[in-house]
Amino acid sequence: MRRKIVIGVVIAVVLAAVAAYFFMPKGPDVAAYEFLKDPRIAKMPDQKMLVVTAKGDPNAVGGKAFKLLFSTYFKIPGVPKNAIAPRARWVGDMNVKSSWTGYYALPVPETTTQLPAIDAEPGYTVELATWAYGDVAEILHKGPYSEERPTIERLHSYVAQQGYKVIGEHEEEYIKGPGMFSAGDPKGYYTIIRLRVAK
Repeated sequence: MRRKIVIGVVIAVVLAAVAAYFFMPKGPDVAAYEFLKDPRIAKMPDQKMLVVTAKGDPNAVGGKAFKLLFSTYFKIPGVPKNAIAPRARWVGDMNVKSSWTGYYALPVPETTTQLPAIDAEPGYTVELATWAYGDVAEILHKGPYSEERPTIERLHSYVAQQGYKVIGEHEEEYIKGPGMFSAGDPKGYYTIIRLRVAK
């Protein structure tokens, strides 16, 4: 009897894994972002966002912030339920991560006016906000977050060479990163680095 139960559990786990492989979203087509390996200036419309604010080193507070962000997002009626890339804006001394304030965000429809009941622990706030864009400088970083600095410096140099200046926060859009169940391979992460700019 016990052997039948064990075999049944094993079969159920295998079937669940197969179903997850075939029916869960596989994530974004990263090849669609290869054109951003070279920096560019583009225009983006302002966008309504669901934003979780948390102060501190993202390695310490980011996991909870993203969990709160996604759990709130999926309770909002009418939001797209397909795979969507989260974003974050950062304010603070870039050399002192504990000083950072992170704005962890997901775009929501313009028609979104209310948030569901939220049980946020102290130190985390959730709100709707409109993020200003306009002219932006963008570049794709491939690899671990810890190795972003040369890509960021390249983008800042490009902004200056094009006769622009940075007017907004450092923003990142996480096209491919850690998964829900594992960190994955950091060498395969795709992150768009984005800066609001003006002449």
